[in-house]
Amino acid sequence: MQTLDQELHFQSRIDNEEKIEPRDWMPEAYRHTLVRQISQHAHSEVVGMLPEGNWITRAPSLKRKLALLAKVQDEAGHGLYLYAACETLGVERADLIDQLLSGKAKYSSIFNYPTLTWADMGAIGWLVDGAAIMNQVPLCRCSYGPYARAMVRVCKEESFHQRQGYEILLTLCRGTAVQKEMAQDALNRWWWPSLMMFGPNDSDSEHSEQSMKWKIKRISNDDLRQKFVDITVPQAEYLGLTVPDKDLKYNEETGHYEFGKINWDEFWQVVKGHGPCNRERMEARIKAHEDGAWVREAAMAYSEKQKSKNQKVA
Repeated sequence: MQTLDQELHFQSRIDNEEKIEPRDWMPEAYRHTLVRQISQHAHSEVVGMLPEGNWITRAPSLKRKLALLAKVQDEAGHGLYLYAACETLGVERADLIDQLLSGKAKYSSIFNYPTLTWADMGAIGWLVDGAAIMNQVPLCRCSYGPYARAMVRVCKEESFHQRQGYEILLTLCRGTAVQKEMAQDALNRWWWPSLMMFGPNDSDSEHSEQSMKWKIKRISNDDLRQKFVDITVPQAEYLGLTVPDKDLKYNEETGHYEFGKINWDEFWQVVKGHGPCNRERMEARIKAHEDGAWVREAAMAYSEKQKSKNQKVA
């Protein structure tokens, strides 16, 4: 049972910017928050492989195929780092995956939208990975050590993904009129879902205040969203594309872009499993898990065999 002294000492460590490590004492609520956030992050990396993996065989050149294949492989690695970080909190990876496949655990709503054209690979890299970087760079200073250290490499690789996506769109925008139109269409479809990636407004965010007190989270949803818009709009202008927001305008006094109202009804519908590709994504993950059962079983059998062999030698 945790005591008030333990809680106060724990918070003082947080306030002093000390890293919390797996064997350190921590409030159960802190551990639970981390498990929820890190596992959701891991699930998002794994499910996020699906929209892009669908385009590997259809990429327009060998160079593009190789780059996209490498990116999808990176996402698998990110999921691995994050599941491993989550395991340091005393949870089993198999249980986390079961929660995903059963629908008990969530993943980022952005991956429930379809990838209709090659330009979507550019929009995902530029916008989705760009928003991810905005969210994840502060996590490199997360109070929980294993999560913070995992995020250092993840952010470096996501930065490459973002530049790769922007370069895809830049190539399309400098191509034919049809190619530029394709890029504009992708921006039209991915802009608002990308803004939703930062989560609900601060006033409606259930976990933000406590997460910021514990320094799991460093910057609020609304501040991150504003920063993303301020950085991304000039990039769209450089591409020669139009951000699909009639209310978008630059405020000279604040130095920020003002933008229109987000459709939160759509956001919550997707979160609750009613997005364009929710069912498709989960069916794909369940099938992959079932198809890979023999690999897991073979690995376990080999492990047991080696363990028995070593015991006999000893």
